[in-house]
Amino acid sequence: MSGLNASLGYFLACVVFGASLRPLLKTWPRLAFLLEFSSSFMLVACWLEVQTIVEVGEWAGGLGPDVTVTILFVVLLAHGIISEGASGNPILILMRFLQLEATALTTVLTVVFQFLGAHLALHVAGYYWSLELTDMHMIKNLMSSECSTSLLASLLQGFFTECMCALVFNLIHLFLRRKSALIRVPLIAILLTFLAHTGMMHPALILIYNEMTLIHFACPFAAKGYTSAYINPSLAYGLTFFCPGFTLAEYAFVYWLAPVTGMTLALLLYMGHIPRIFAKNLLSFQKTRFRVPKSGAKEKKK
Repeated sequence: MSGLNASLGYFLACVVFGASLRPLLKTWPRLAFLLEFSSSFMLVACWLEVQTIVEVGEWAGGLGPDVTVTILFVVLLAHGIISEGASGNPILILMRFLQLEATALTTVLTVVFQFLGAHLALHVAGYYWSLELTDMHMIKNLMSSECSTSLLASLLQGFFTECMCALVFNLIHLFLRRKSALIRVPLIAILLTFLAHTGMMHPALILIYNEMTLIHFACPFAAKGYTSAYINPSLAYGLTFFCPGFTLAEYAFVYWLAPVTGMTLALLLYMGHIPRIFAKNLLSFQKTRFRVPKSGAKEKKK
């Protein structure tokens, strides 16, 4: 129970930090990209601790899967409420750019600050583990120098997995984005918790549920622990990019390029075109409204 209390205190500290920047945005609205910094920090920092509970919490702290699922849902729900208007996901920011909802400068600054938030979260979590407040964190501190990579497949299999999972995730996001926050935030939190439930059985937390729903068919490899299906470049950067096994370029190919490709396909399927690139709707084949009269009809009138 002491391990759980320490983790809850850590979660609370991350949430307070994420919420502390919101009043600053009311004073300086032009610094809105800082909200993405705090959102990315909060998501990655909390996810690192959730991953710790999944890896060693059950046998070092007596924390079962039910506790992990509850904590994950609360974390995702708190992240959605506090970071309303921010996602902490570079893919969703790039989607706004392709939809002509953000400028190039704003997109670049936002993505940079998202990765800065993820990098800060990695150092904060490492310092927190080094304190060794509980047996669980002592073991995690010993494991942190030799972490296990989340990419457990070939590069092509990993690329296909992340691409398909990003396609499904972004389609769902596009359908829910116009809904009220009272409906959208809890639904997304429940959805992600549901998708993560089976993945928690694996040391590297997997986001894709492997028994039910369309995602089982779209992401068959993620259910087996091939990539963990993070669908978030900054989250993957904080959780697995510093683990040995692959180079930075190989990680970027799977966890950066593949989600961008899946997001682009989702946008194309949802809108029929990509506004930033071309305006023609490729999925609609409309007939002309006016018909050219036949020559026989003209002669009959004469």
